[in-house]
Amino acid sequence: MWAPHLKFPCPIKKGTPYFSCCMQIVEVVSEAHQKEFMKLPLQLYKNALQWIRPLDADVEGVFDQKKNKTFQHGACARWILTDAAGKTIGRIAAFVNDKTTHKGNDQPTGGFGFFECIEDQQAAFALFNQAKTWLQQRGMEAMDGPINFGNRDRWWGLLVAGFELPPNYQCNYNPPYYQKFFEAYGFQVYFYQLTFGRPIEGPLDERLYEKAAMIEKDKDYRFDYVRKKDWEKLPELIRTVYNRAWAKRGEIPELSEVQAKHLVKQMKPIMDEKLLWFGYYKNDPVAFFLSLPEVNQVFKYVNGKLDLFGKLKFLMHSLLKTNKKAYGVLFGVVPEHQGKGVDGAIIEAFRKLAHANGFAYTDYELNWIGDFNPKMIRVVEQINAGVVKRHATYRKLFDESKPFKRMPIIN
Repeated sequence: MWAPHLKFPCPIKKGTPYFSCCMQIVEVVSEAHQKEFMKLPLQLYKNALQWIRPLDADVEGVFDQKKNKTFQHGACARWILTDAAGKTIGRIAAFVNDKTTHKGNDQPTGGFGFFECIEDQQAAFALFNQAKTWLQQRGMEAMDGPINFGNRDRWWGLLVAGFELPPNYQCNYNPPYYQKFFEAYGFQVYFYQLTFGRPIEGPLDERLYEKAAMIEKDKDYRFDYVRKKDWEKLPELIRTVYNRAWAKRGEIPELSEVQAKHLVKQMKPIMDEKLLWFGYYKNDPVAFFLSLPEVNQVFKYVNGKLDLFGKLKFLMHSLLKTNKKAYGVLFGVVPEHQGKGVDGAIIEAFRKLAHANGFAYTDYELNWIGDFNPKMIRVVEQINAGVVKRHATYRKLFDESKPFKRMPIIN
């Protein structure tokens, strides 16, 4: 449960502007600033029983120009907010990604993320204002948040429902009061990201069985998982399906060869071959259903540090197979094979394996399904999964006289 009072009182006379007298925005440029940026969540979430501390290396990797390839076509900055006593009470980062500023937008749009703040609206607004000013100086006319400086499959969206469940790996978790800050500042929901969940055991909807039976008659289709010995093929397989299925839609950028290799490199230490499914038509990859072990169920024991002690803990829990949860990372069918039952066939192939003896997982969640994608929502509903978490991606137009538009529906 959340601590009801996480406020830092202002020791000045009532009516004095709080920001000008008590708070200071400091850009993160030193090692000391970086430590403050990383330490703040430990204070804010000390009474949040479901929160799992992200790995420090994962967060810092976003801001490392050597590790984050988005710096090749973008820029970012981050700040901490301190009170009159010099104590850190908030943080935020702002981003410009040249590949997405105009794609699918009526105006150049930047973003912000890694927002954390005590329960004080003036403090939150000071952080939002800092991100807005930085983005305006770079020609932006709107900002989305909270988002990532990089791939959309991580650190994206504000949790607005599902606080009773722990976050999945590299997924945002935050206190409920953040939503009030966002909406009071003038952010509007650009889209919702839905997380569906269900036990591994149990039936699918009859429609999926019918789709699978229909595809089974066409011998040009086959569905299989990628064996470990063939993992060097994964980057190109992922890139091929992803770009054909997603990248031409709205503001979603294409996945480059470098990005695909980096994605697989990041996933490789935790990948399980039986969770990496592809559909092929005449040996051409036309669909994927990619999942990973939900490693936050192990990382919760390492307290954000994958040092030697943390790695030993991770190894122990991996050997003991204490993690019983898997989660979906990517699901898609290229347009020319949609509506033919491919979605049902690849899910049924996975279900047959998952229901066999010796499968390691008992629970399953499907992450990051946008409410702008009704086709995907219908597919997930057919596996008899329900919404267990909801994240909101917010957008604020700097010129509020302009009409606000939600993310277009994918037809």
